[in-house]
Amino acid sequence: MTAHPLLTELAFRARVEAHEARPACPCDAATLADRPDATVVRHADTVAKAHAPDTDPAGLASRLGLAARLPGILLPPLAPAAVTLHGRLVTFWPYGAPVDPDDPDLAPWEAAGTLLARLHRTPAPAALPEMRGPAKAAHAVARLRAAGPHPAAAPVLSAWRALPAWARAEARMPDTASLCHGDLHLGQLVRHPAPDGPWRLIDVDDLGVGVPAWDLARPAAWYACGLLPPEEWARFLAAYRAEGGPAVPSDGDPWAALDVPARALTVQTAARSVTKSVGEGRALDEVEQCLVDACARMGSLPPQLTAGRPK
Repeated sequence: MTAHPLLTELAFRARVEAHEARPACPCDAATLADRPDATVVRHADTVAKAHAPDTDPAGLASRLGLAARLPGILLPPLAPAAVTLHGRLVTFWPYGAPVDPDDPDLAPWEAAGTLLARLHRTPAPAALPEMRGPAKAAHAVARLRAAGPHPAAAPVLSAWRALPAWARAEARMPDTASLCHGDLHLGQLVRHPAPDGPWRLIDVDDLGVGVPAWDLARPAAWYACGLLPPEEWARFLAAYRAEGGPAVPSDGDPWAALDVPARALTVQTAARSVTKSVGEGRALDEVEQCLVDACARMGSLPPQLTAGRPK
């Protein structure tokens, strides 16, 4: 298959950047992602990322600046500003070794909780945009509605309508001062320098101010749905609390703070799952059905989540 012009140009620019930094380059190259919202290529120690077509230049600039100022938490960019290639904003980053998806026992839950707490405790710079977590959830629901009828859509949409307006990106968030990642999951951690340097958070696209509990919502939702083992959730939460993370109380029940964001992330993931199954013309798999079932339970349970494990 012939690569599209953006991918070809991105690979070329990554190669140029890598060779400027390392003339004796091993020239190992790979396409890490090629989706409508992001195209990412690697050449040796350099990664080039083309951001989504609707990326706001000013917002990306402020997020890049923040990543450069927090090298102990976020992976800093190689260049202070984005360039434009084929109408897309492109940034350059050092390569970091990702979490191994085939070895869950080595998942860095403690590092994730610690880095997240440090990020949340960092004062947010002025004029930083709101984090894009709720907007991404709203986009997933909009795609579900556009995908056409499906029996599983009803409980997902019902759970969505029960959320407060801010969680549906229809109103400002109740916290617009806390610094948040906006899309936290284990794929957002890398070791730098690779392969065994310290862990750092990556992907600044959704970084901004907002409700810090949103960043704990995905693992919380997985735990509540029975998809994340209790011991792994406990490791993550304990590390976050030990580092003074402000999203939940320092001890006791965390679910009053986590309830709404965890419900929203459950809906978002279920919406994406149903949309994907419709597009592929297949039935929901076991995990996807579990997420839809969790949405159905939300409609019959009062807040204080909900989807499964917590009371």
